[in-house]
Amino acid sequence: MAGFLNPLSLKEMTSEAEAAKMDEERQYKIKQEKMKKDLHEAFLSRELHPEVVTRINNAISIAAKQGRHQIEVLTFPCKYCNDRGRLINNGDADWPDSLEGFAKKAYEFYARELKPLGFKLTAEVISFEDGVPGTVAMNLKW
Repeated sequence: MAGFLNPLSLKEMTSEAEAAKMDEERQYKIKQEKMKKDLHEAFLSRELHPEVVTRINNAISIAAKQGRHQIEVLTFPCKYCNDRGRLINNGDADWPDSLEGFAKKAYEFYARELKPLGFKLTAEVISFEDGVPGTVAMNLKW
């Protein structure tokens, strides 16, 4: 007949289980950080789609037929701005200077192609995380 497990063996089992759980959590955090880094790098290097004109025309046509006067064209984390979204959150006129990567390319496209036609582009912080700006939305208006 087998004997009972002793308290020392049980403590070792618990410690091993806790260590395994901590290792799993650490691996998960490493994976999450890598995914965040990869997403940020993709955002920084992303280019405008070759069919950007067609896509914009389709989107604004649909919105106009629905009686709307603006569309959301881009959202991204505030931390992708060089000031973490401060200028946008404060409504500063120089907010475009804070843009980086794809957001900057999108703004430059707007300034070059759409602004001369009378469109307006605004940016606003649409979410906060622990009181800190979380997400920016850029809206094209007509």
